[in-house]
Amino acid sequence: MRAELARKIAAHIQVEGPNETALPGLRLSRHSAPSECYSAAYEPELIVFAQGEKRITVGGTIHLCDGSTFLLTSVDLPVLGQFTKASKTEPFLALVLKLEMPVAREILSQDEFLVPEASFGARGMAVGKTPVELLSACCRLLGLLDTPRDIPFLGGLMQREIIYRVLRGPLGKHLRAIATLGEQSNRTAKAVAWLKANYEKPLRVEELASVAQMGVSTFHHHFRSLTAMSPLQYQKRLRLHVARLRMMTEGKDAASAAFEVGYESASQFNREYSSFFGAPPMRDIKARQLAAGATARD
Repeated sequence: MRAELARKIAAHIQVEGPNETALPGLRLSRHSAPSECYSAAYEPELIVFAQGEKRITVGGTIHLCDGSTFLLTSVDLPVLGQFTKASKTEPFLALVLKLEMPVAREILSQDEFLVPEASFGARGMAVGKTPVELLSACCRLLGLLDTPRDIPFLGGLMQREIIYRVLRGPLGKHLRAIATLGEQSNRTAKAVAWLKANYEKPLRVEELASVAQMGVSTFHHHFRSLTAMSPLQYQKRLRLHVARLRMMTEGKDAASAAFEVGYESASQFNREYSSFFGAPPMRDIKARQLAAGATARD
């Protein structure tokens, strides 16, 4: 079944990197070579790995993902990623499906889900072995790309089935905790979303705790449990990711990028950037541009 999923993904993606599809919320990913470590901002989504290997680091936690696993991200998270096993003959292949929390909540309202389940220890990112039922549902979802006329009617139904399969599985508690209104994880997720939308502003933990309707110490505990980071670490890593992206794609210099994302000191930005990415900003950007050019020539 994994081989079938890999075949279907490969048949619908020829361009390197992430590719959007005709199915709303679905994209496919292909990489034909290992990569250096890179920063990214993950949104609530399900990633089903079909071939190759990838290392994803969030906070101090490392997730190793291969063709036998899937990854569930239930909140916005700044991460580090690295493709560790990929080649032209056996490229890294993955299916990425955006998670719609209203759909998850509607499914959870069904009678079979009304029995309370413990959500203690819910995390914003978790990895599990991909069950055959989930692989089968993903293969059928990809089959719709061959019959686009069926997408408007069947696309939403098949995506609901995939969310249902996740909720019924061992990782379901992580999604359930975020989707269930009033849960502590749900309230913490609202603060995470606020921080992501306002990362360039000065960090006031009391304000974040108020968004989550918690005391400051309780909020700190739940935020770290959910994101594997403190609020300050989350803000710093998101700022560094956005600054790096702007330097890469918009040609910003280090000082301009630093001030745009909220840093008041260019020297502090340079120190934190060097510590996190292993090189000063402009040297890092130049090395990445050279590497991208070499990959394009290959």
